[in-house]
Amino acid sequence: MNTDKKKSILTSRKYMCKFPKIELHRHLEGTFDPATLYSIAKKNGLDVPGDFEEFKTTIQFPREEEPDFLLFLSKFRTDWYASHDDVEKIAYNSVYKMKEDGIFYIELRFSPEHFSLQNDFDRREITKLVIDAGNKAAKDAGFHIRYLITFNRNKQTPEEMISLYKMIKDLGIPEIVGIDLAGDEMNYPPELFDSFFSQIQSDKLYKATVHAGEVTDSDQIWTAVTKLHAKRIGHGTSSINDPKLQEYLKEHFIVLEQCITSNYQTGSWKDESNHPMGALHRNGVPVTINSDDPSIQNTDLTDDYIKAVTYFDFSLEDLVQLNLTALKATFLSGSKKQKLIDEYASAVKRFRQFTGL
Repeated sequence: MNTDKKKSILTSRKYMCKFPKIELHRHLEGTFDPATLYSIAKKNGLDVPGDFEEFKTTIQFPREEEPDFLLFLSKFRTDWYASHDDVEKIAYNSVYKMKEDGIFYIELRFSPEHFSLQNDFDRREITKLVIDAGNKAAKDAGFHIRYLITFNRNKQTPEEMISLYKMIKDLGIPEIVGIDLAGDEMNYPPELFDSFFSQIQSDKLYKATVHAGEVTDSDQIWTAVTKLHAKRIGHGTSSINDPKLQEYLKEHFIVLEQCITSNYQTGSWKDESNHPMGALHRNGVPVTINSDDPSIQNTDLTDDYIKAVTYFDFSLEDLVQLNLTALKATFLSGSKKQKLIDEYASAVKRFRQFTGL
């Protein structure tokens, strides 16, 4: 098969939605099924448009809109849920629909605070409810799932984080494999949360991923990996300007969870065609392709794969390698990780047969 034909397959949604994908950076709060959210909003009497198509325009970033960080943030709301049933329904339906994106394995992150804040729900109950619903959805849809608990640096103090972390730790939920630090990088640098991540490091139950270097320079990435013990970095686009950091990431296998569309919409990297992912991958830095908040972005993970092929001339071999990097960077134990790697090889073989590649 000639090169043009191969590229036409790798840039076709018909085929690429079937490509088996590993995702390490997706927020449940940004991947809600719009139809489910609409039904919950109407049931709970929220002030939303009566027309479903108009409703979607209020919860999603316009596809053709110029980057606008404040507009992007305005799409996140915490007042959807009036009951535990609402939380369970949105979690199940949103996770189930991920099968349409070709998900093979995902480490889905969510914040118990997001679901609990409006009605002061018990954070432990909400954590268990979301994970039970997500587990059932993933099983029904036929893919693997684990969870990261997100803590928001501009909404929780380190002391509040430690308190919630201890409650969640005491639940003993085996599907929780990691801790995520998200939120405002500019005004809440990672060193403010040293005590929280020292607790995580001391307990040795979970590994850490930290949003860093998305809208700040590479100094925050250095702090995240050397002070907060982060094994992965959310976004990390500013690493492209720091060759020394790139060598450190390679040497210590610290993986960058990168998100092309999200970085464009928030304005953190406005030139999609020159997103750092391509150059970093070519330089041997461990990077992965992720969607971040696909429902809010009015996109999906498949779109980001097509962009990666279009902009960076990634081949099928590149995409497979990126996903193997992601599998090796999962927060699973070694034996579980190897089992998934073996299963993934079979999934790729089926994709090759499906496409003729």
